[in-house]
Amino acid sequence: MSQNPTKHTKVLIIGSGPAGYTAAVYAARAMLNPILVHGSEPGGQLTTTTDVENFPGFAEVIQGPWLMDQMKEQAKAVGTEMIEDHISNVNLKTSPFEATGDSGQKYTADSIIISTGAQARWLNLDSEQEFRGFGVSACATCDGFFFKNKEVAVVGGGNAAVEEAMFLTKFASKVKLIHRRDSLRAEKMLQKKLMENKKIEIIWDSVVEDVLGDKDPKNVKGIKIKNVRTNETQELKLDGVFIAIGHDPATQLFKNQLEMDKEGYLITKADSTETNVPGVFAAGDVKDKIFRQAVTAAGMGCMAALEAEKHLSHS
Repeated sequence: MSQNPTKHTKVLIIGSGPAGYTAAVYAARAMLNPILVHGSEPGGQLTTTTDVENFPGFAEVIQGPWLMDQMKEQAKAVGTEMIEDHISNVNLKTSPFEATGDSGQKYTADSIIISTGAQARWLNLDSEQEFRGFGVSACATCDGFFFKNKEVAVVGGGNAAVEEAMFLTKFASKVKLIHRRDSLRAEKMLQKKLMENKKIEIIWDSVVEDVLGDKDPKNVKGIKIKNVRTNETQELKLDGVFIAIGHDPATQLFKNQLEMDKEGYLITKADSTETNVPGVFAAGDVKDKIFRQAVTAAGMGCMAALEAEKHLSHS
């Protein structure tokens, strides 16, 4: 493979999704000619979401993948160079900053916007991984349809878990929400809706110990749960299990170079997307574990581009 010459840009955007694409739109419109590097499946978590009903500007329900395509095309149209590559190494101690892709391509940049997002967290049981895609899922909107008139469980206690449980009642005959504590973290309005839903049963103070099922053909038959207060175990007959216990930010690349919290989310200054390295900005789920919405990610992408522009004009 012939080595491409190093690509230099004023603004390198790593990662796509609402944050990366919006940053690209703003940076391109500021005549900064940004380069956006995305992986083989651009668009982030929204590409695994079907109905999007809360993104401002659309009275009708829109589709997550469609919204991401539109953002991508918009960023391209205003002058963003899009490159499919996986950034495997960055050096934030040099000036300009350096990044290398799996392709062997080297990039240098006067500023970097990180919008690498986050991925769903798993329970890390062997049986869970064995049945992943065969009744175990981390995305109700992707897979709920397959559980028409069947019984399912959702594991978790935050907004995501409650939203998944509510969504699944469109299809499933019964949804059991399994939470390791005796109260939910989800917002009150969601909790109220959940409690009012006749199809949902909450199982408190309990953890999943095992996913049970057939090996051939592979399908889930139930789960084994343990009550953390009494240590009693019981088996529940189910057709599907949805894991909704949080996300891990994609920040391995920046270990020992950028400040992170204990969960690995990038830390930025108050009311800013700037990291502890001047000229490096973080937007979207890679730094936000509170809101995690498409619209807040897009807003941060805008902030990051404006802050990058200001940084470049001063440096």
